[in-house]
Amino acid sequence: MRSLLDPFYRLLGALGALFILATLIIEVGNIVGRQLGYSMAGVDAYAGYTLAAGSFLALAVALRHGDHIRVTLIIQRFTGRPRWWIEVFCLAVATFLSGYFAWFAAKLVWGSYVYHDVSQNVDATPLWIPQLSMAIGLGGLFLAFLEELIYALRTRQLPPSAAGGEPTQIE
Repeated sequence: MRSLLDPFYRLLGALGALFILATLIIEVGNIVGRQLGYSMAGVDAYAGYTLAAGSFLALAVALRHGDHIRVTLIIQRFTGRPRWWIEVFCLAVATFLSGYFAWFAAKLVWGSYVYHDVSQNVDATPLWIPQLSMAIGLGGLFLAFLEELIYALRTRQLPPSAAGGEPTQIE
């Protein structure tokens, strides 16, 4: 285990999986309900909330497993020290951007809470509740990127997520 934060990332991933499962259950229930002549207002909104929660909460664990989509058209042409510098640059930019997004997602949650924003649907769900999963997921992604960046700088190796699962020593 490379990190003390791995259990946190796995917890976020498990919660993400549960929310994706909840999306499936909500949608199947809605389809079956319509076939039986029963329709509940606001169900589509909750399916959207659970889908967004599942997607954002799974970001950190996906990064740790190297499952994020990486465009390596240029990076793969480099080896050794130049490759490492490019990866460090990319990790620094990703760390900055994910921190920026996490900060503003947290501000959005706080603003929705303070101003009592509610959804436009008939259920009038307080918006800070579904937005919270976005802020937590982006915070987890920021921590995961920061950890990858620190790993690369301290060990002079490509992090496992960048090297296809195994740390790669740089000459």
